[in-house]
Amino acid sequence: MFYATVFGVTGAYLPFFTVWLKAIGIEAWWIGIIVATPAITRFTVLPFITAEAERRQALRAALVITAIVTTIGFICLGVLRGPLAILAVFMVTACAWTPMVPLTDGYALKAVARFGLNYGPLRLWGSAAFVVSALVSGALADIISPEHLIWLIAASAGLGVIAALGLQPLDAPGARQGPARRVALLRNPAFLAIIIPAGMIQGSHAAYYTFGSIVWQGAGYSGMTIASLWVLGVLAEIVVFALSPRFTLSPALMMLGGALSAVVRWLITAQDPPLAVLVAVQLLHGLTFGLTQLGTMGLLIRHAPGHVIARAQGYYTACSGLAMSSAAMLSGALFERYGLAVYDLMAVMAFTAAVVVVLSRRRLEAPPASDQPHSPGSGG
Repeated sequence: MFYATVFGVTGAYLPFFTVWLKAIGIEAWWIGIIVATPAITRFTVLPFITAEAERRQALRAALVITAIVTTIGFICLGVLRGPLAILAVFMVTACAWTPMVPLTDGYALKAVARFGLNYGPLRLWGSAAFVVSALVSGALADIISPEHLIWLIAASAGLGVIAALGLQPLDAPGARQGPARRVALLRNPAFLAIIIPAGMIQGSHAAYYTFGSIVWQGAGYSGMTIASLWVLGVLAEIVVFALSPRFTLSPALMMLGGALSAVVRWLITAQDPPLAVLVAVQLLHGLTFGLTQLGTMGLLIRHAPGHVIARAQGYYTACSGLAMSSAAMLSGALFERYGLAVYDLMAVMAFTAAVVVVLSRRRLEAPPASDQPHSPGSGG
């Protein structure tokens, strides 16, 4: 249920937050900066929040607090119009919002390791909620004024507070973990070989997340069509997550498949394909995001000790945030001058990640250390 509410917010945010910014008069280069804010917090504030929550054995408390602050932040954004004020408030909101996904993934992976669950079928409920939220938002976007789309995001965030209160603690209270393990994690070459290419693949979605809806709106597509295009990608993602227990590919090969699929996807998108081709391209999201996510989670549960799994999630999210924020800010400048050619840069990012995975494959597929939990039900 909590996965559903976390990604339900994203289902309303990704297709229509930039549309709302444009509707209230924010210029394209400001939109690029504002949208980059969550990605920036991922590699600045987020790792400290995830590390502190795990050190205090307080994942549930952290999720409740971040859900509340996120809701308040989006409500405050709804009454603002100046780009500087929006940037400032959104930065505070993002400090609470962005840790929610790694905290939730850390919470889930602890259950995967403890109870032998499959990550994919757990995670798919977040994707399913994204679909419902995007469809509902798309239908409402054709009815309400674009200046009011922010309230759909705020309402979705409010549901997260209710679900967070129903979470149960997975960690038993105990002694706090010291900094030694945190330093060792960042010095682990296998761990770095996981988060760097994974972050680059996910970061290559920056232009799509930032300007996808704006381009489609400019092409004359309705709000429902825009939402449906987003939903197609997530439906493919859900299928990948649902089928993941049957996959026989190694996690490293899953990540490589996600990277190469991203290269193909962004090169085609850069050519301004017609709607029929765009529909097919959107289905590649199941590979560019879903397969990459499965491979990354499988590698993390293999190489990161169980008692620092949330911290490992934080570092992974920080790495992807660095890649995403850099790409989003650069996309804002490039899109204004070169338009869809910005997707060529995204293809280069994904190809670079593929090269890193190939060069690191032997290290990634090495057997896990004896003190690192590994479950065949990790969903990859």
